[in-house]
Amino acid sequence: MKETSVLAMEDQNNNSNNNNNNNDDDSLGGLASTNLRKPPRNLSVMRHCTSSTFLAESESEIGFLGLKSPSDEKSGFLPIFRSGSCSEKGPKQYMEDEYISVDNLREHLGTAAKFPSPCAFYGVFDGHGGIDAALFIKKNILNYIIEDSNFPTGTKKAVKNAFVKADHAFLNASSLDSSSGTTALTALITGRTMLIANAGDSRAVLGKRGRAIELSKDHKPNCTAERLRIEKLGGVIYDGYLNGQLSVARALGDWHIKGSKGSKSPLSSEPELEEIILSEEDEFLIIGCDGLWDVMSSQCAVTMVRKELMMHNDPDRCSSALVKEALQRNTCDNLTVVVVCFSPDPPPKIEIPRSQKRRSISAEGLDLLKGVLNDI
Repeated sequence: MKETSVLAMEDQNNNSNNNNNNNDDDSLGGLASTNLRKPPRNLSVMRHCTSSTFLAESESEIGFLGLKSPSDEKSGFLPIFRSGSCSEKGPKQYMEDEYISVDNLREHLGTAAKFPSPCAFYGVFDGHGGIDAALFIKKNILNYIIEDSNFPTGTKKAVKNAFVKADHAFLNASSLDSSSGTTALTALITGRTMLIANAGDSRAVLGKRGRAIELSKDHKPNCTAERLRIEKLGGVIYDGYLNGQLSVARALGDWHIKGSKGSKSPLSSEPELEEIILSEEDEFLIIGCDGLWDVMSSQCAVTMVRKELMMHNDPDRCSSALVKEALQRNTCDNLTVVVVCFSPDPPPKIEIPRSQKRRSISAEGLDLLKGVLNDI
């Protein structure tokens, strides 16, 4: 039988504070209707990695998605990036997820050229129809970004170009199955700036003093903006599936749906971008494939990671804890999570000030209450 988790109970309370998050009860109900079972633990294959590097930045305030507050130039904010990753195939027969975690691009690439400041790069790639697309994009997407003529001065354009170039290059790789596909979500940090690029239904969530700030949108075919785009390009949606075949509205690969190169396809490989400036209040970033978000809200994940960090301050163990929690909630997909911390220290305890107002009931109110109780 399904185990009951304290975090699942907290998740129900947190959902009311974040309208953009998934409703865990609804997700669990939907999963239960498909007669899912817990995945056999003896068949699981986990992958982990940890790393860290230093990066100096100044402080600025970040609001909700698309909102930025003025930066504080006098801040002595000096973050340290520490990342941990975990990937498990879960109840599926094959593992089709891939991820990349690079805390220092200069060290990783062995060159200081074109980099104005220390850079970091993270990504998750949720494959479908085989592993070819996810593995190809993981291996090549970073190179396409830094080799673009717009990098590093025009990072947004470079990232957008890289997604399309990688998609076309995958089609041209004759030894690979071009009908396989993958979602792609990347986080590129250059100096003070973090740029999130997303094509598909993976998700990036920022932990800001205990609050969950979603930095990407899930590209589902039924999403209003995606549905309008799809229908404008001649596509149709059947029971939540693009052309009755795919449960995402954006992906790389899937050339059996896109048709020939250069043709207008309702299945887009162009990413949506979100750029923010990190501040002291930004404690960590979670990026994960939909196997996590199908059974857990963004706020629940942030609450869980923050509690874990306060206990052991290890992002690797945090990512593993999220994967294990998703398995306990009977996810039906592969699971891949990357947790990136922005400080060497665990998150501080949040103090909630007590109200100085004394509350009392009036004499009239007390008489009314007595009357009601007497009538019971």
